[in-house]
Amino acid sequence: MFAERRQNTPADGGADARLALDAQAALLPYALAVFAVALPIYVWASSFAQNAGWMAISFAVFAINWGVFYGVVAWLRTPAAEDLNRRARVHVLSGLLWALAVCQMAVFAAGAGAARETLLLLSAGAAVVCIFFSAPYLLALLLTAPLASAGPLYLLFSHPQTKQAGAMAFGAISLAMALSLILNRMLRRQHALALAHEALLEERLTVLEAAERAARSKSDIVATLSHEIRNGLTGVTHVLAAAAGKGGRAAPSREQLNAALDAAQDLVAVLNATLDSETAESGRLAVESVAFEPVRLIRDLVLLDRPHAVAKGLELAVHIEPDLEHRQLGAAIGDPLRTRQIIANIVGNAVKYTVRGRIEVRVERRENLLAIEVADTGPGLSREELDQAFQAFQRVERTGAGVNGAGLGLSLSRQLARLMGGALEATSAVGVGSCFTLTLPFDENAHCVMEPESETPQAVEPVGAPPRNLRILIAEDDALNAAMLRAILEQLGHQVVHAQNGRRALDLARICDFDLVMLDGRMPILDGPQTAAALRALETANSEVPIVAVIGGDADEARECLDAGADTVLRKPVSVAAVARAVADAAALDRKTEAGRSAVA
Repeated sequence: MFAERRQNTPADGGADARLALDAQAALLPYALAVFAVALPIYVWASSFAQNAGWMAISFAVFAINWGVFYGVVAWLRTPAAEDLNRRARVHVLSGLLWALAVCQMAVFAAGAGAARETLLLLSAGAAVVCIFFSAPYLLALLLTAPLASAGPLYLLFSHPQTKQAGAMAFGAISLAMALSLILNRMLRRQHALALAHEALLEERLTVLEAAERAARSKSDIVATLSHEIRNGLTGVTHVLAAAAGKGGRAAPSREQLNAALDAAQDLVAVLNATLDSETAESGRLAVESVAFEPVRLIRDLVLLDRPHAVAKGLELAVHIEPDLEHRQLGAAIGDPLRTRQIIANIVGNAVKYTVRGRIEVRVERRENLLAIEVADTGPGLSREELDQAFQAFQRVERTGAGVNGAGLGLSLSRQLARLMGGALEATSAVGVGSCFTLTLPFDENAHCVMEPESETPQAVEPVGAPPRNLRILIAEDDALNAAMLRAILEQLGHQVVHAQNGRRALDLARICDFDLVMLDGRMPILDGPQTAAALRALETANSEVPIVAVIGGDADEARECLDAGADTVLRKPVSVAAVARAVADAAALDRKTEAGRSAVA
């Protein structure tokens, strides 16, 4: 059944020709053997011929053909035979050479006197042999068969006494031609099956290699995350235990709290990098391609890293090409958020690994590219160490000992740069320092868009923001998420009432007035959409209260919440800036018009 299905599937012409030529090459030794066995018979019959000169010529032709065939067999073992076109020409010419030899035998037999009929029939038999051995390659068969059979048949039919023998020879040659065509067809079907088998094997090997890569990647992820999570959470747990008064110890100091906060932030960074790396590896990571202002973005990032550099006694300088500094037109093309992520990583690495000296960030034009260089006087890397640094989950032990991280920053940054049409390259020398260069496309006539705001606690309220000190009801069944959301809202100056599920939130909304409600998308008893719909059905003032749905799911969950009555969607994990923006947008909505619904990524 599979073979029948493959008949209608055109095989690759080159591969099919290769298999046909291989089959014909495998028959060459047998062809020589057949002609060697037939030679004594031909010599015996030729001894009755009257023309000894013609007989000598026939033997000479046989010797030349054998020598040529031995040369062809040897040539097929050389690299030159890998060229299919050349190889096909050699096979066709070899078949024609034997066909011409058969015609010469027939001409010699025509003047052989009493042995004429016998020698002509032997020539017809030689033609049958040529037809059979050229069967694997269709082109050789179609060219060799007519030429090899033309001489014996013509001479047999040209004499009245040998017409009957000519009819017998014609039948034998026709049968041989039909069987050879059938054989060729069967071989082509076998070739199609062989090609399908090769394709299946190659596909299976590809799948196995992908599975092995995925297994290695998962193993690396587990090993890295287990180490980073264990270290980070252990430190945070100790500080929180001290804050809770466990163990009879004093309350944690500000330095301990800052250390715990740094550990938690490092842990979040490791998780985010791991997720981005896996998404990029699977080909599902999408980047934008917009025009943005790179100079301000770089200055903002350097400003954030300067306190860390100053604390280590490092000089952190920025040099912008004058033409870029005050340019009215022209912008880098890429994803501003991902560009910020790449530059933050390479600048952060420079500050992290450089012990003394300076770090310099240079921005310049290179034809149609924008080049951002980060050079440092750090420990430097050898060529092998530099290659290792760009591999996922690989860290250079000589320079990375005692430094937190998953070993994903540079590999992920290079993937992001390539997705944006750019590149991330590096040069380094041990004991001298390193220079990492990010190149992005640059459009001289593009208008810049504002780069995205960084997720910092000092979020600036948008124009038309609602007054502070809102009364906000949050419905969240997860205690840690509720505590984090409460802390952010109270940091922004709002009053917060917490309900552990949608039913409790609905009961509170019946007896208390709120300025805003924030609902978890998935809760027991009443989930987010059900609670939002119930709030809209109330006969109190809270039926028009702005609702923010805090979800951790996909677009379907967001649409479900919006259709149930939510005004804004906020995705987890939340940040101070994102919560402030969501609260401001939702509180500024006019519930009497439905035009204001939006989704906050």
